[in-house]
Amino acid sequence: MSLVTNTDQSRTLARDFDLQHLTPAFYADPYPVYRALREYEPIKRMPDGSLFLTRFKDVQAVYRDPKTFSSDKTVEFKPKYGAAPLYEHHTTSLVFNDPPLHTRVRKLIAGALTARAIAAMEPDLIRLVDGLLDRAAKQGGLDLIGEFAAAIPLEIIGNLLVVPHAERAPLRDWSLAILGALEPSLSPAQLERGNRAVSDFVTYLQDLVARRRRAPGDPQHDVLTRLIQGEVDGEQLSETELLQNCIFILNAGHETTTNLIGNGLVTLSEWQDERAALQHNPQLIDSAVDECLRFESSNQLGNRMTTADTEIGGVPVARGTPITLCIGAANRDPEQFPDPERFDIRREPNRHLAFGFGIHQCAGLSLARLEARIAIARFVQRFPAYRLSGPPTRGGRARFRGFAAVPCEPG
Repeated sequence: MSLVTNTDQSRTLARDFDLQHLTPAFYADPYPVYRALREYEPIKRMPDGSLFLTRFKDVQAVYRDPKTFSSDKTVEFKPKYGAAPLYEHHTTSLVFNDPPLHTRVRKLIAGALTARAIAAMEPDLIRLVDGLLDRAAKQGGLDLIGEFAAAIPLEIIGNLLVVPHAERAPLRDWSLAILGALEPSLSPAQLERGNRAVSDFVTYLQDLVARRRRAPGDPQHDVLTRLIQGEVDGEQLSETELLQNCIFILNAGHETTTNLIGNGLVTLSEWQDERAALQHNPQLIDSAVDECLRFESSNQLGNRMTTADTEIGGVPVARGTPITLCIGAANRDPEQFPDPERFDIRREPNRHLAFGFGIHQCAGLSLARLEARIAIARFVQRFPAYRLSGPPTRGGRARFRGFAAVPCEPG
């Protein structure tokens, strides 16, 4: 009887799922819905005609074919944003473009994120993390997000672009407003907040760029100078491309890494045997970070648009069909990951899609891994008995899964 009931409930979850009308239960825990969709409607047709993909093999196949499945959002975002600052930003930034713009910007950014450059950041990163841990110990408690997880990437990305410390205060709120406007369904208040954040961010960057043009930094370490001066195939970025991709770098480097660190520490607090294993064997930190990325993917959703009639998983798909890639569901697909609902810091292999795949794989993935590795490892070693001192507050978003606040006692 229970099996029949569970099957019926899963079928109902899959049948009724609509990305434009999500429930509080989904925001709290989307994984039962993802399981139901993978089993009963893995290529789900939404009421608006778009497709929602939840199987690993289908999501990866779309990533593998960027010509058929375009990242360009000029058509898809027009009805969502109109002729507004959010539209200019999201249709100009690296992640929502195809070559050649994508290629030019990515080469300029990647040139500043070499293995040597990232390794050189490690001593300063350790000092930053240890300083935050010292403060938490002195206070006797902390908000894992605002006072730890968010502070780390904000400092690192601010340093990469050489944003003066005195000018960094608005960056996180701007980032949250702009990325919040990528949610599947938006209120007028979210749209207004997002558009205002883009406008304010651009105004600030225009002044910062003007100052940097007058006094350039070292392009090997200053990404903003690199973007200003850099050329790819004889082309420089236009002023709009420059400004909007600076916003993208700050946003992308901040929010997803904040979520990775926050999600990882909360998950380890819930899976205490895994936390104990990491404390006993710190060498497990690399595989632990990958498991945090798989189990609670910071970025849950991606989007593509078909440029030609095609098929996905044997299902015909017409040209001009919007596709949502559910990374969070793909990363818990039992066909790819044995016992996928178990958090296992020794999981091997662990070829998750948390950083995307193919030409759009995250350009800053090595930096994000470094930040998470140092932050999580040093936190669990410094505070082996840490515990949550109150219920965590979710960020309330479907695309970027993380927490807004997590009260914590170091123990």
